[in-house]
Amino acid sequence: MVKSFFKERRPHNGMTYDEFVQRMVEKARVAESITPEDDEQLYYTRLNYQRTSRIQKTYQVSERLKELLQGINQPQLWMVLTEAWCGDSAQTLPILAKMTECNPNIQLRILLRDENLDIMDQYLTNGTRGIPKLVAFDEVGNELFTWGPRPREAAELYRQLKAEGKEKEEIYLELHKWYAKDRGKSVEKEFMKILEQLNQK
Repeated sequence: MVKSFFKERRPHNGMTYDEFVQRMVEKARVAESITPEDDEQLYYTRLNYQRTSRIQKTYQVSERLKELLQGINQPQLWMVLTEAWCGDSAQTLPILAKMTECNPNIQLRILLRDENLDIMDQYLTNGTRGIPKLVAFDEVGNELFTWGPRPREAAELYRQLKAEGKEKEEIYLELHKWYAKDRGKSVEKEFMKILEQLNQK
């Protein structure tokens, strides 16, 4: 069954990746001299813009993943629910954006989670509003697959650190170290599996 928000074309009217990054740039400028104590969300948006910029410059889609992406021969809309202050999003959204550049059949649209909680609440992860959350649709609104909020290995690390009673700051420091070492390989591996299954249907 096609979701009502799709019929209302809310995903279609979301931001492009470039519009989302521009929004980050504007917030990052405002946050130049801000500390976490002043405004936590603005502070992390500035940090995330730096992370996003680095990944945009260095990440290249692997040949195998490119082949699978280019094998998509029908229009798809990839809706991502996220926020600029989200650290996981800064590490993975630039990778998703590069993927969509491999095939004009894939349209990436970004919705801010906190302005679309009614949509977010249909895609909870273990009962939480974890972001980024990607939901892929075909042209008429059939749901093809979902992904997020983080690669499985990173999710396992998060659970492990939380179970050990680590503080939030320490958990995210370790997660960002993991992302830096992984260089997008886990995201690629998971999407290769998704697309292999999708292309077989």
